[in-house]
Amino acid sequence: MKDGALVANSGHFNVEINIPSLAAMSVGEPNRVRPFVEQYLTKDGRKINILGEGRLINLASAEGHPASVMDMSFANQALSAEYMAKNADKLEKKVYSVPADIDNEIARLKLEAMGVKIDILTDEQLHYLNSWEEGT
Repeated sequence: MKDGALVANSGHFNVEINIPSLAAMSVGEPNRVRPFVEQYLTKDGRKINILGEGRLINLASAEGHPASVMDMSFANQALSAEYMAKNADKLEKKVYSVPADIDNEIARLKLEAMGVKIDILTDEQLHYLNSWEEGT
């Protein structure tokens, strides 16, 4: 990694940046150079800047949970509750993942509201995304 790199986690889990390995490759404790920025000095002299302690950056370094993130979370909760109510007679008493069609529709509506148009993933991209065992 280049000297002075800024590293942020835009995924969902704290395992996406291996902080313990970076610490092992570094000299001394990280230096807080500004709020939400820890600078590690590697043994070969490079400075690597970790944003938001390696946690999900838009939540770790924001002031609370912004409406632009929470609106999708609340939509997911509301539509999932509606799904459970409509399908209560068919569902077992267990934990379920949010149905993909609900999740995808919320994402589509959010992007549409933001004026964003997206492409369809290729088979190769889908295979790559589905190959992850941890993280996003």
